Amino acid sequence: MCDHPDLREVPLSEKEMFHGVLIDVSHMQVRLPNGHTALREVVRHKGAAAVVPVDGEGNVYLVRQHRVVVDLMTLEIPAGKLDYVGEDPLACAHRELEEETGLRAGKMEKLTHVVTTPGFCTEQIGLYLATELSQHEDHPDPDEFLHVEKMPLSEAVSRVMSGELRDAKTALGLLMAWQKLHA
Repeated sequence: MCDHPDLREVPLSEKEMFHGVLIDVSHMQVRLPNGHTALREVVRHKGAAAVVPVDGEGNVYLVRQHRVVVDLMTLEIPAGKLDYVGEDPLACAHRELEEETGLRAGKMEKLTHVVTTPGFCTEQIGLYLATELSQHEDHPDPDEFLHVEKMPLSEAVSRVMSGELRDAKTALGLLMAWQKLHA
């Protein structure tokens, strides 16, 4: 990666504006490359992990849920936030897979760490491919209402490419899993 000092913004100060359960929001003053200053609103997030669970027959398990913030019924790969800053995303991936689907992975392979919205948010999501699956009890969080749906991975990828599956982590995870399994 090439460093471009002519593009670098330098943080000058930061003030927390909101401290929440899931996020913190701050105002950051930065010095721009031309010497002027500007305000950046920053959302601080602990991070998350997401899993593409693929069984031996090539099926993927997705969770359908209502995302009230955008008022959409989404179909997503199982995912969840880290419990604390510094939690191992792999441990989070295993936990969320079982909580949301009841599945356990005999093999969990890192696909990537994605920066979700670098213009204003620090969230990073560890994306994993889970295989060698076994079924156990699901135990979603008390405020999670999910429906697990199984379909061929090829169908899920087609739905990404048609624009039907619009969740970014899901789209990237499914495409990367497809590439890894069919390269």
